[in-house]
Amino acid sequence: MSSLLTPADRIFVAGARGMAGSAICRALQMQGYGDPANGGALLTPTRQELDLLDGGAVRAWYEANKPTVVVLEAAKVGGVHANNTYPADFLLDNLKIQTHGIEGAWRVGVRRLLFLGSSCIYPKFAAQPIREEALLTGALEPTNEWYAIAKIAGIKLCESLKQQYDFDAISLMSTNLYGPGDDYHPDNSHVLPALIRRFHEAKQSGANIVICWGTGSPLREFLHVDDLGEACVFALEQWSALSSDAPKDDHDKPLAFLNVGTGVDLPIKDLEEAVAEAVGYKGVIQWDTTKSDGTPKKQLDVSRMQALGWSARIPLAEGLASTVALFQEQLRQNLSNQLVRL
Repeated sequence: MSSLLTPADRIFVAGARGMAGSAICRALQMQGYGDPANGGALLTPTRQELDLLDGGAVRAWYEANKPTVVVLEAAKVGGVHANNTYPADFLLDNLKIQTHGIEGAWRVGVRRLLFLGSSCIYPKFAAQPIREEALLTGALEPTNEWYAIAKIAGIKLCESLKQQYDFDAISLMSTNLYGPGDDYHPDNSHVLPALIRRFHEAKQSGANIVICWGTGSPLREFLHVDDLGEACVFALEQWSALSSDAPKDDHDKPLAFLNVGTGVDLPIKDLEEAVAEAVGYKGVIQWDTTKSDGTPKKQLDVSRMQALGWSARIPLAEGLASTVALFQEQLRQNLSNQLVRL
């Protein structure tokens, strides 16, 4: 099959400086896309150059820069604490970012669009592993429902534009991501970077005990962000929403989105022990069972992406080791820079 993506495409990656966005840019560049020598361009405006919350600014930017392909990864993200603390911000900001990005692309005649979502769109107690058909079949996990509702709206906007106007918009729903560029903020980060920071600090301080939330029994799936980047490029190359060969649901109707993950999950308890080992922490892990476990299991069915020809390639043990090493190197560089300034 010939690629649906060409070296001459002008590719706009919204959110290019985030963890996933930067991985998508790396994957595009590795495959030779966005290269001016081939007539292409990789458009990665900063937030100061393009505020996606400003609809007028987005329309003007599209008209001036004329992208042919859009990857919409930009979003307001955060962990459970952030979602619970700022529910209106998560809903309003993400709805604006998505609507401005998707509608703007359609109105200026962008040829293809890829929207990035999250596995949190699925019901809390969806049958496992979660198939794409599970969307909107049950209640969401309350701790991130605001973010999830916005992402569902983005999927449906892409689907509706395809249905009514033949806009070639596809969406990918990823499992939990980790890797280069992650956010290690003590309150707003996701589970894996939060664990890396917590065990690193415990090791540095000589703490004998680390207290972790919940029971450790929930099962989670983790995808290295470089695998996601490669999946995005693969989808843009091989999957058109307008093709008669596009993946279909159980009722033989074209799917508007596909799951992206490893298809393998593990208990949080095992993950925390693996992080402690990777960091070099030798103390005791205790569990605060008064804290909520959240969704008991979230494992994606990735058979449709695999049927297209894509599978994740980075094992968790390998990816975790490289991520911890990168985190520790960044801390050393930050300390070195502070000493130089002194």
